[in-house]
Formats: sequence, structure tokens, C-alpha cells
Amino acid sequence: MSNPSRFDRGHTDDLVSFLKASPTPYHAVANAAERLEKAGFQQVAETDAWEGGSGGRYVLRGGAIIAWYVPEGATAVTPFRIVGAHTDSPNLRVKPIPDTGSVGWRQIAVEIYGGALLNTWLDRDLGLAGRLTLRDGSTHLVNVDRPLLRVPQLAIHLDRQANDGLKLDRQRHMTPVWGLGEPHEGDLMAFLADEAGLRAADIAGWDLMVHSVEPPARLGRDRELLAAPRLDNLLSVHAATAALVAVAERDRENGGGLSYIPVLAAFDHEENGSQSDTGAEGPLLGRVLERSVLARGGGPEDRARAYAGSVCMSSDTGHAVHPNYPERHEPGHHPLPNGGPILKVNVNQRYATDGTGRAIFAAACERAEVPWQSFVSNNAMPCGTTIGPITAARHGITTVDIGVAILSMHSARELCGADDPHLLANTLVAFLEG
Repeated sequence: MSNPSRFDRGHTDDLVSFLKASPTPYHAVANAAERLEKAGFQQVAETDAWEGGSGGRYVLRGGAIIAWYVPEGATAVTPFRIVGAHTDSPNLRVKPIPDTGSVGWRQIAVEIYGGALLNTWLDRDLGLAGRLTLRDGSTHLVNVDRPLLRVPQLAIHLDRQANDGLKLDRQRHMTPVWGLGEPHEGDLMAFLADEAGLRAADIAGWDLMVHSVEPPARLGRDRELLAAPRLDNLLSVHAATAALVAVAERDRENGGGLSYIPVLAAFDHEENGSQSDTGAEGPLLGRVLERSVLARGGGPEDRARAYAGSVCMSSDTGHAVHPNYPERHEPGHHPLPNGGPILKVNVNQRYATDGTGRAIFAAACERAEVPWQSFVSNNAMPCGTTIGPITAARHGITTVDIGVAILSMHSARELCGADDPHLLANTLVAFLEG
């Protein structure tokens, strides 16, 4: 078969645009949906009956999106090729009663979401974005993408031991300021209503979070690195969306021929355990896949056969070897930026990869002519996890964990190689085409 690779460094430039436009999971899935629409995909409502014809479709629910492309000639037992990712990142999120303050400062009450590196949010210009829900049940996205908030660090003169080990109290020390004066109930909602062109009295609920307004940037002597927020894991969401669009376009241009149904599954709430109706442990993916089988005239037996032949590639960021802390890494496995995607292995099933998954991943990389690396944790260090084991256990689908090696994971600003995003996207194209 011909080499399906079609992405180059222009893909990384497009990733930068995607990151800037996606400060929250809600914005990320809206932007992914817009790209899918331009490629001919159609949104389907979960409350409607689904048709079984060919073509691209997607479902939106909160901060999650499931998209799939049914090629001509697909049957009820045609297996799926799934790329799994997540849309959320650790950050600071607005509390139910947001207007607060102390000693003449107006502040916004926030809660810590996920395993954020708290010190990276200090002394940084922060915007505010998210979803507003109105009394009629409709939702509206809002994005104040300019310096609005700041979590000020205590001066060294008042904490002489700060450089010997900064200790931040999550309740007392992480509340951002946004002005001077006495706080008044309703101030934040009035401000956001004005920003969104809404009436404050109509806002009944919100899901809001802060984000760094510093734009992504190339850095390094040869500009071979990319510093950006939310690489974990919008880098994978962007690559998977681009890959799905490319595979669908390629199949239409070739007049069919795909033997799998390619799927994008981007979930919310991975950073706090995936236990939600939009998380990987929820029923969303399974219901979408099942309804796709049923729409093509299948039943439970057909669904079981389709699942048995399916494969999921769980794509999430992993740890590049850190030059200042090499002892924290497994000495025989040192993934580096721009070395290609990583295969993530953990025998205790923190990652779902096994020998079969390794072979599938290696074959995709070979077909895409992409180099790849292996990642395993130092035995003395606890290993993180992904949606991979959850997907494998919940749906009984062969799953392999992969990703891109980065530094500063869970920081407000992370670091990857500028070539790795397009190397990952090309690998995902080869995988989805099977």
C-alpha cells in the first residue's frame, strides 16, 4: 500500500491555532466539530433515530465528542478502529459562589481540577472561559481571552524559605485576584453576561475555568520545540480529528475500500478519573458503537463480532526524559521530543498495551514511515494511567496506549517537540486505515 502520510510541520502550526481557540473542553469539541462539518460529517442527536447509510457522523455531549466514518459497503459486523483521547486538562475552576475577596481585594473563588502543578499558575496572566447554561436549558460558550485574573505569589521578603521548598495551601493561596474593592454577589456573572451578550438574570448555571493567555510559541535554537498550554491532551484530540478527516477524504477519493470504521472518541474528565457521563468510564462510546451497529441492521451477535475485531489506540501524552532529573526515569527508556510517538507499557495495567498492541502500533508506524519510542516508568516511581485500561475493560476491545513525549506535564504550559504532532497524526492515519 502507498504511504498515507500527508502531514508536515504545517500540522503543528494548525495545532497552535487549535490550542489557542480551545481553552476548555467545550471549546475543544466545538472546534473539532467545526472541522468535521467542513469535511462533510453531520451531527446526530442522541434523541433521534439513526440511519445506517455511509458517511461521517458525530455526537456531541458536554466536553466529549464521538465521531465515526462509515465506508461504502460496511456491514453490521464491520469492526471499528478507534482513537481515544481526552479533552480536559488540570486547571483552576470557578466555584458555585464565585465572588469573594479579602482585605480590599476582589477575588474569584476557584477549585483545583485534576493534578495541576500549582506553582505554574502563579504570577501568570489568566483569562476565563467555559460554558454558561441559561434557564431555558440552552448553553453558550464564553471566552475572555485577555489578562483578567492573576494568582499573586508571596514576595521573597515575606517568605525567605520559598526557594527551599514552596508550600502552597490549595484553599488559601490559589485564589486569583481580579480587582480592588469589596466583592458583591453576582459581579462575575454580570461581567460574563456582558461579554457573551446575554442577560445575567438568564444564567442558571456555569462550568468555568481559567487559562493562561500567553500564546503557544516555538522555541529553541532551531525552533524545534513547542511550548503551549493543554498539550495534555488536546495535542492528541487535534491529531485524531485531522487523521479521521484525512482517512474519510482519502476513502471517498478512492471510491471506498476501507475495511474498518474509523472512530474518534475524545472524552472529558480523564484528569479526575473518567467517571462521568462524558468520561471514558461512562456509557457514551459503547452506546454510540452499538447504535451504529443497530443502524446497519445488526443485533447483539453482530455487535459482539464487530467488537471482537476492533482495536483502540489510546493516545495521550507521556513523559520525555528530563535533562535535570534523569534519575527519575527508567534508565533503559529515555524518550525524547521529535523522536516520534511513544508506546506506553505497564505490566500492572496502568496502560493497556500488550504484545499484540505493540505489533499493531509498530505496523502503523512502519506504514506511515514514522519513528517510534518506548516508554516505561522507573520501578521506584508510581505510574500514571489513561483511558486505555478503562476502554479495554469496559468494552472488551483490544487497546494499545501511545502518545507524544513531553516535559512539564500538568503545568499551565507544557513542552513538546515541534515534529511530534505531525508524526503522531500520520501514525493515526495509518492505524485508522488498517
